[in-house]
Amino acid sequence: MNVEFRTSFVREPSNLKHCPALVLNADYRPLSYYPLSLWPWQDAIKAAFLDRVDIVAEYDQVVRSPSVEIRIPSVVVLKDFVKPVKRVAFTRFNLFLRDEFCCQYCGARGDLTFDHVIPRARGGITSWQNVVAACSTCNLRKGAKTLRDSGLSLIKPARQPGTEELKNMGRRFPPNHLHATWTDYLYWDAELEA
Repeated sequence: MNVEFRTSFVREPSNLKHCPALVLNADYRPLSYYPLSLWPWQDAIKAAFLDRVDIVAEYDQVVRSPSVEIRIPSVVVLKDFVKPVKRVAFTRFNLFLRDEFCCQYCGARGDLTFDHVIPRARGGITSWQNVVAACSTCNLRKGAKTLRDSGLSLIKPARQPGTEELKNMGRRFPPNHLHATWTDYLYWDAELEA
């Protein structure tokens, strides 16, 4: 076997890893905005063969088997509606999303941690109402002090977000890669300009 052919064949699949499929619920809305509901191209093709999804848009790239050539799906729609989760999970990621990835004391972005507004050393619990995103500088400055003792104040109060609120927050932070075929489905419920 020609070494050059074998090398190009082995390298080709890595190009396909940049072909994720946007997964839409049966109502043509993404299952989630942040993180965006994406499947690897292999999962999208498998779901299409199992008749679990309809393919509504495709990439120009194809994959081949000995008997079939298939264009890679870029947008798929589930045939069965998946009921959205009503409760927002209390995770580090969702907390940062609620706080728009910025420190709730100074507004800085970047390397964030989380801080207990009422310190755990003073009886504070780990909950939506008591934890906020904080930069390292503000977190160290506050330490185990109360807001009054530390001289810091919150940009907005800590509270539990609703599912729709968090979904809308996620729409403000699109991923680095948005394929052209996705845009009609990601913002279809946004108000159109006149």
